[in-house]
Amino acid sequence: MFVVRPARLDDLEGLVRLARVKAPGMTTFPSNEDQLKERLELSEAAFSGPADLGQKSNYLLVLEEIETGKIVGTSALIVGIGLDKPFYSYRIIHHTQTSKEPPIRIDTELLQLSNDYVGATEVATLFLDPEYRTDDFRPAKLGKLLAKARYLLMAAHRSRFPDLVVAEIRGWVDEKGNSPFWDAIGRHFFNLDFYEADDINGQGNSQFISDLMPTFPIYRAILPQAAQDVIGRPHDGAVPAAKLLEREGFHFSGAVDIFDAGPLLDARVDMIATVRNSLQGTLAGSVEGGHADHHHLAANVSLDNFRVVATSVVEGTSGLWLPESAANALEVGEGDAVRYVSLEIDAKGPTPLEGMR
Repeated sequence: MFVVRPARLDDLEGLVRLARVKAPGMTTFPSNEDQLKERLELSEAAFSGPADLGQKSNYLLVLEEIETGKIVGTSALIVGIGLDKPFYSYRIIHHTQTSKEPPIRIDTELLQLSNDYVGATEVATLFLDPEYRTDDFRPAKLGKLLAKARYLLMAAHRSRFPDLVVAEIRGWVDEKGNSPFWDAIGRHFFNLDFYEADDINGQGNSQFISDLMPTFPIYRAILPQAAQDVIGRPHDGAVPAAKLLEREGFHFSGAVDIFDAGPLLDARVDMIATVRNSLQGTLAGSVEGGHADHHHLAANVSLDNFRVVATSVVEGTSGLWLPESAANALEVGEGDAVRYVSLEIDAKGPTPLEGMR
């Protein structure tokens, strides 16, 4: 059985192992051990401290295989982006110019450097160990468990999360890892390879962007066609992640990443499908053996012991019933609060295993 829970300092070794097998471009999941340790410390502080929307906080979750104790996945919520350092994107602005003599109208698009998402929550760091992406583990629905556990955390502790949520999707690169968008713009101002610049930004140093990036609008029409074609286009491997976000209620925001032009999606917390459709009840008891099918996600709503499993929930007249194994994994007993949601609330489709920055 698998459980999503808050990451702890003693998960460092497992997270380092995961980070070293991830694909390039996931800037919120560094492979540097010191940086990961800092993220773990920040996450422990977030889960144990009071809510403060005026400061940045980081809620890091891990997916644990209970029988072995192995860390096989991770996902995160970063609250208060832009409060400690700018969260830059290119806002796509539609621009119309007209001339009376001769009568001409020109409609074009501008890319304007912006910092629009100050204080928002970012859903990030969605990654599942490649060894657990096989058909053997498909019935466990590990991808959905990792992704949706974050929304149950939001629903259970709504006051800790601002209204606006954003997700960065990795932009398109070719088979050699080259970004046409970066080659058209960023390379001229930074004199760095795409992944080198992206890694510097991912380490938390966004100051070099404001120091070196042009602040004036860039006309889309003057960019090479290869760069124009990838504006707002997800990486091929990130398309499933974007589709799942859209089924949750996220929409293209009209902004793209400044390095690879990947789309930024956003949503209001209360309109996210998992948040909107989740319910909270009281555990009446557990059933030995129970049903092995995974029709629901169920969560222990305690903040410092927040835990989520894929299971089946039965609504009875006296409360909720869970399989004994699920109740044990959640560490809940009779009378405890449980938040749950159906896994069938969105359309069927591939479950993303990575793809968000």
